[in-house]
Formats: sequence, structure tokens, C-alpha cells
Amino acid sequence: MTIFNFLLKKSNLECPRCLGKGFVDAEDIKRLNKQLKWAPGPCAYCNASGKVTEELLSKLPVDTTYLTIDLPESEIEKIKNGDQEAIEKGKLQELFIDNLIKYVEYHYLHEDMDAQSIADLYLNTEDDKALFSVEKENLILYIHKIIELKRSEG
Repeated sequence: MTIFNFLLKKSNLECPRCLGKGFVDAEDIKRLNKQLKWAPGPCAYCNASGKVTEELLSKLPVDTTYLTIDLPESEIEKIKNGDQEAIEKGKLQELFIDNLIKYVEYHYLHEDMDAQSIADLYLNTEDDKALFSVEKENLILYIHKIIELKRSEG
């Protein structure tokens, strides 16, 4: 290992995701524009240490939506190592979430539907072969969060 590689691997930089706290809080989520996509919890980017390497910063965007602490350790490592399959899976998941948010916003704002009605409609039209699926109770809770965020935006 060259001295350059050694220096790149040294974890002495403050994590830009959690700002060195080791924990992603609501302010971090808002700052990184990940409302409705992340929940507060230990930072997956720095593995809750508050420190990152220059190498990680150069390889992986801080706001990678799919990189969350609830993933298996093996999946987190794949993402951090640039595994194309894991990265593609993350992009698909983010696309799913973005489309679900747009679906809820449309039906809430333009069709004047409540969370229960939106969930029922979504589940009735969801493809049986969909890559991602959601249980009804969790979907209703998530729809409520989307509606609350829309209300707070004015």
C-alpha cells in the first residue's frame, strides 16, 4: 500500500451526512432533502462513527437515498464499494418512492382523496409483479406523512 492509499483510507474527515454526530437527525434529513425517504437514525454513510475517508467521499454521494442503516451490512458494503447491481437496486427503489409520492400528492391535491382512499386505490391497481410492495397499514402511515409535508409547505 502506498502512502497515498494509506492517507485515502484514513477516517479523519467529518461525515458530511451526519455532520460528525454519527446520527442522522431531522435537520440533516431536511438539509439533504430526504424528507419522506429517510428516518432519523444511526448514520449509514459513516457507520455511526462520525468520520469518513476521502475515498468514500470520492466514490459515493453523501445523499445516496438507498444507503440507510436498516440495510444488511453486506448490502451497505456493496453500495460503498460501487457494486453496480446494488446501485441499480437503489436507483429503482428511489424511483419507486418518488413515483409513490407523486401519486399520493396528485390524488390528495387534485382528487381531494384522503389517505385511506389513496391507499385503497393504490393497492387495487398495484401490479402483482411489482418490484416493491407495501403493506396497507404502513402505506396509510406513509401517505399521512406525505400529506402532512404537503400541508406544511403551504
